[in-house]
Amino acid sequence: MISCIILFIHTLELKHLCPSEMKFICLTLLIMCGITDSRSEQYDVVGPVDPVFAVAGEDVILPCSVKPSISVVDMRVEWFRSELKDSQLVHLYENHEDRNTEQIQSYRERTKLNHQELQRGDASLKLSSVQISDEGRYKCFIQSESWYNDATVDVSVEAVGRPPVITVDGFDDSGGLHLQCESKGWNPEPDLEWLDSEGAILSSETTETHRNTEGFSVKHSITVHHSVGKIHCRVKLRNHKLETQIITSSKSFNPWRTSIILSSVAVVLIVIAGILLAAFVRKTREHDELQNENQRKKQERDELLEEKDRKQREFSSEREKLLEKEKNRIQQERDELLEEKNRIQRERDELQKEKNRKQQANTPLKEEKKCLLQ
Repeated sequence: MISCIILFIHTLELKHLCPSEMKFICLTLLIMCGITDSRSEQYDVVGPVDPVFAVAGEDVILPCSVKPSISVVDMRVEWFRSELKDSQLVHLYENHEDRNTEQIQSYRERTKLNHQELQRGDASLKLSSVQISDEGRYKCFIQSESWYNDATVDVSVEAVGRPPVITVDGFDDSGGLHLQCESKGWNPEPDLEWLDSEGAILSSETTETHRNTEGFSVKHSITVHHSVGKIHCRVKLRNHKLETQIITSSKSFNPWRTSIILSSVAVVLIVIAGILLAAFVRKTREHDELQNENQRKKQERDELLEEKDRKQREFSSEREKLLEKEKNRIQQERDELLEEKNRIQRERDELQKEKNRKQQANTPLKEEKKCLLQ
């Protein structure tokens, strides 16, 4: 903008130009300065060109900044993972504070923005204690009141797995020794190889690779038909290498002896297993029969007790009915006797009244007779 003003002043000093030419030049300069000034208000969010490599368990910085550099303290800064189906938020800065209530659970307490660097336009995210699940594509989204932009950051996580483990998986029909080597917890997928005591690579017969949240697990198998001394199992990933070895002796590769030993052991195991199985079956059958018999007796006893209780209830009920009936009969007879007694008493009272009445009637006659006799 300043350069435009200086250029405009120099233009005014060109007195040899006519007024129409001066107007055209001034108008052109003003348009160019306006375009330049409007372009200066456009900013880009810039991330790394190459993927960011991180080591599991360590910290990593995901670069993101605004060019040209301006303060993003008053802006919205959001880090998220667009390829995830459910929650996508990794970190959110808004209204001068971190707001991570909707943050993906696995990122809790592991993300941080440097608020001082935000004044210089640096919105890089620090990710602590990197996990294998952190691998993927991240978006750095910055938004102001007048513009917004975003940048993409690809993160690759490197994890060194556990040392390989060699196990002996028996012998084949020709006496060859089966070996398996397995290692877990790698990312990305490592290389596994067998080597003899001289460092020559041995071809694996079978290979298996699985991946879960803990990373890649690899398993290779090989069959050794003669003694080669030391056999090495090596797992490599870039600059990392883990190795385990096993020592084989010529005694392990006598097919006849191996076959006889294995056959004898198998026969003995089969016989022992048959005896134990027969004893177990017989014991189980006896136990089941005894349990069934006890259950039958218990059921019969319960039925007898139930029948006894039923008869006892019937007897008690019948007895109560008879007692109630006899009680009612006695009460009825008592009531009848009382009624008869009352009737007799009434008749007696009436007779007494009649007697008294007759006596009262006879008293004047007696007195009259007495007077006549005198």
